[in-house]
Amino acid sequence: MLLTRIERILQDECLLKKDVPTLVGVSGGPDSLCLLDVLHRLGYALIVAHFDHRLREEAASEQAFVVRMARQRGLPVVTGQGDVEAFRRETGQSLEEAARSLRYRFLFEQAARHNAQAVAVGHTADDQVETVLMHLLRGAGLDGLKGMTPRGTLPTWSREIPLVRPLLHTWRDEVLAWCRENELQPLFDRSNLDTTLFRNRLRHELIPLLEGYNPRFRERVLRTAQTLAADHAIIEGVVSAAWQGSVLREGKAYVCMSRRDFLAQLAGVQARLLRRAIRHLRPDLRDVDFDALARAAAFLRSGRRHGQCDLVGGLSVFLEGERFWIARHEADLPTGEWPQMPEAASLRLDVPGGVQLAGGWRLIAQPSPAPGPQGEASEAWLDADRLVFPLTVRPRQPGDRFQPLGMAGQPVKLSEFMINVKVPRRARARWPLVCSGERIAWVPGYRPGHPFRITSRTRRFVRLALERG
Repeated sequence: MLLTRIERILQDECLLKKDVPTLVGVSGGPDSLCLLDVLHRLGYALIVAHFDHRLREEAASEQAFVVRMARQRGLPVVTGQGDVEAFRRETGQSLEEAARSLRYRFLFEQAARHNAQAVAVGHTADDQVETVLMHLLRGAGLDGLKGMTPRGTLPTWSREIPLVRPLLHTWRDEVLAWCRENELQPLFDRSNLDTTLFRNRLRHELIPLLEGYNPRFRERVLRTAQTLAADHAIIEGVVSAAWQGSVLREGKAYVCMSRRDFLAQLAGVQARLLRRAIRHLRPDLRDVDFDALARAAAFLRSGRRHGQCDLVGGLSVFLEGERFWIARHEADLPTGEWPQMPEAASLRLDVPGGVQLAGGWRLIAQPSPAPGPQGEASEAWLDADRLVFPLTVRPRQPGDRFQPLGMAGQPVKLSEFMINVKVPRRARARWPLVCSGERIAWVPGYRPGHPFRITSRTRRFVRLALERG
């Protein structure tokens, strides 16, 4: 029995509670009217929502019809409208996409306003078949070929409130039969006959043609979508584990991943990790080009240590050694991993003493009775008699040159030195430099300057250290 089957789906797949409001989208057509009637008969708390797309002359009478149906059942009703044609011109979307965008925006806004547990819509098994065919013809992968799910989220409109489709396993013929048997008189939408619309062409032309090859074509497509949905769930479990192992940090405008852990994944998992990052940053992007994902993965496999690669939708991949960022172009990426100068252009560093840097970093200077090991590290020992006091700490300046220890006093451009020792590009402009007079005495975390090195004649020592926390 239809009622029993849908009640099971509501409980087991849609996960709805009867005593918490559900906002149900009702156009007045057979699918949504059947959904409203079934949910009401089963005792679910409902809020009826109707959206006027302002595309047809009969829109006002359709809204009045839905309001009447809701009030006959003693249910609260909310209505809204939007100029779909104007929105289509503004966004460049198709008429179908523009209508969908405005409709879902309204539904989820109302669901949030009324503390609804979910938004329910009347998609049927026939809609599922049409959706899978649309994705197939557009060249979709598994995500598209699995079709719609009875319960899911649409991050473009809400990350918390789910969209549920209780009729997704119900054929349109069954919906029409329910309406007849229960004396429901749904509205007829003439636009459903317009074969200039892609979905309508599938419904009225392509599917009947394919049923000439296999009379059970729709059933086969539906079963295939269900099988692929089960496979998709397994793959998503693998991807979620890879995500946990690869993502180092994430924010609203960026995701940072370990390059090593990312490249350790299979190529298919890598593509899905990139898709998940894109979905996190640009939930409004519905179709992500395969070539963009392949280009980004190849860039990360290239062996380069630094660089940038455009991705899609205003996103880029920023490579920084053993990690990379997927971020919006306008994102201000965190720099707390590195020592950075605060706003001040120059800081005085006394011996003994210290200065506070950005991100919890600190530079300290103190006399030392003996030197420690020299090297590219977070501390350095210098010859106190070669230094000009007080020391200063500043960011790099145009024309800076540096004489790194180990190059026999040969000066190099500071910019070239930073590139050679792989100082992250974003960190170079505000990297702190310890200076003696006008000369750079130490690039913290890397090398001291050759003129201030410890020799056999050194009698007084200064220890410099870079600390955090």
